Amino acid sequence: MCGITGWIAYEQDLSRERGTLDAMTATMTCRGPDAGGAWLDTHAALGHRRLAVIDIEGGAQPMTVARGGETALVTTYSGEVYNHRELRAELESRGHTFRTRSDTEVVLHAYLEWGADFTSRLNGMYAFALWDPREEELLLVRDRMGIKPLYYHPTADGVLFGSEPKAILAHPAVRPAVDTEGLAELLAFTRTPGHAVYKGMYEVRPGHTVRVRRQGLTVHRYWALEAADHTDDLDTTVRRVRELLDDIVARQLIADVPLCTLLSGGLDSSAITALAAGRLAAEGRGPVRSFSVDFLGHAEHFRPDDLRATPDGPYAHALAEHVRSDHRDIVLDTAALLDPGHRAAVLSSRDLPVGFGDGDTSLYLLFKAIREQSTVALSGESADEVFGGYRSFHDPATVWADTFPWIADGVDAAFAGGGTRQALLDRGLLAKLDLAGYRDDRYREALAEVPRLEGETGLERRMREVCYLHLTRFVQILLDRKDRASMAVGLEVRVPFCDHRLVGYVFNTPWAMKTFDGREKSLLRAATRDVLPAAVADRVKSPYPSTQDPRYALALRDELRRLLADPDATVRPLLDTGALAEAQADPTGGGFRAGTELVLALDAWLRQYRTALEL
Repeated sequence: MCGITGWIAYEQDLSRERGTLDAMTATMTCRGPDAGGAWLDTHAALGHRRLAVIDIEGGAQPMTVARGGETALVTTYSGEVYNHRELRAELESRGHTFRTRSDTEVVLHAYLEWGADFTSRLNGMYAFALWDPREEELLLVRDRMGIKPLYYHPTADGVLFGSEPKAILAHPAVRPAVDTEGLAELLAFTRTPGHAVYKGMYEVRPGHTVRVRRQGLTVHRYWALEAADHTDDLDTTVRRVRELLDDIVARQLIADVPLCTLLSGGLDSSAITALAAGRLAAEGRGPVRSFSVDFLGHAEHFRPDDLRATPDGPYAHALAEHVRSDHRDIVLDTAALLDPGHRAAVLSSRDLPVGFGDGDTSLYLLFKAIREQSTVALSGESADEVFGGYRSFHDPATVWADTFPWIADGVDAAFAGGGTRQALLDRGLLAKLDLAGYRDDRYREALAEVPRLEGETGLERRMREVCYLHLTRFVQILLDRKDRASMAVGLEVRVPFCDHRLVGYVFNTPWAMKTFDGREKSLLRAATRDVLPAAVADRVKSPYPSTQDPRYALALRDELRRLLADPDATVRPLLDTGALAEAQADPTGGGFRAGTELVLALDAWLRQYRTALEL
């Protein structure tokens, strides 16, 4: 895993722009703390920061490959191609020779052998740029599920690109600005594919490539979810899910650095940890390391709510004991969650004021602690989207609501401790943004994309839509969150449930089969029950934990008061004074926390990034 950036300019000599490239590359040091590199030519400048995971000695970048004594291709590459060994063997049989063991070099040779169609052969998570000096063409490539981020900013004579917006914003010609549509995208909780919030900037869509030539820029889709008849019976389907999971986990355990799993005690992370433990034991590489997050006093003072019926700790410990993992709890206190340095680091990692508060800060601190012992972690992320785990899949009113299911279910409030995130914003601003209208437009666009089976009607047709919405929109919110928090500390997090083979297979499994036992994630539970304790296998879905310490909400109130006492507070024009007064009177109330988290994040972002709001 790494951080990449670059600049293509057909009307300039970029060989003289090392200073600018270095400034852009330096913003990616968090993603690649082990080494840095640059490659410059007349019209191309590529920068790279490396997190060494495969072939520690030989995988330096940017990497080139030569033909006829001349540079034929250059790449700055981020990610992992899990089938690089098989691809290497096939390429060697076709006459290619390799000087390293890295998957990066395999990608270079795969493009030389198969051209742009090489993307269909890759299995992994990746975002990279390929520059052809002879044709003066750039190809930007992003993995099928959008696990790894990649942004670009077209210019008058080329393009700027980077793993994160901050790399592009470091270029002197780019001014951070957000217009009405960008702010609506930020606040609407919809995650529109390709939208980057910042004016003039875009995200390479999952499963897409962007080709840049002198004549301009073209976008190509190389993968998408497709509708297909599912002909396997239930037993065969469960068996196939398990076969896929066994293969996926085995592939994703390959690393030349210490590796671990993230363990919450839920079905998803427990299944990955158990499968990883079994594989490592069979190879004589065990035990598996596992890590969980907890809050000081959380178990003793836990209060069930609508989202979380039980604390995670007992279930995580039960699974760890069951598979005999080398387990550690990362216990966080309220002071760490409120630490200004930690909150600033979260904003810097995100580049945007998402406003998820302690949910983001705790994830960052968890990963920071893990990074002291491991470089790679396997996560249970995305199983809910693949197998139908959320409440929004199973509540009829939410399923049939004419909007995104997570909007109908109020999921965005859960990310920031409860309440409405827009509760403290100016009513006039909200009217101008028209978030309801913006969401509806994005919802209609998403529905128009859904692949259909001829003759599919009723609940099966609707659940295909609900699954598609989660797999192409909601999952992007979670993948981006996990990528930014982990890469901010140089930790590579892998997501086995996002393997495109598993995603495509389960997507086309009938909803009746996905819920054959009357519960959520029936297929995953059936496929992995044999490696799990019964209590873990049967546990009801519980979201990522949030602190319940009342001192946290009181501290937020104090921060908000200090902010509002500053007459020069940048966020002041965006706020509703009446709502602020009402919220401060009851800082532990349902509407206070989420709104306050957003206001504090907005103010920090406007100051730190000097963002111009063009509203």
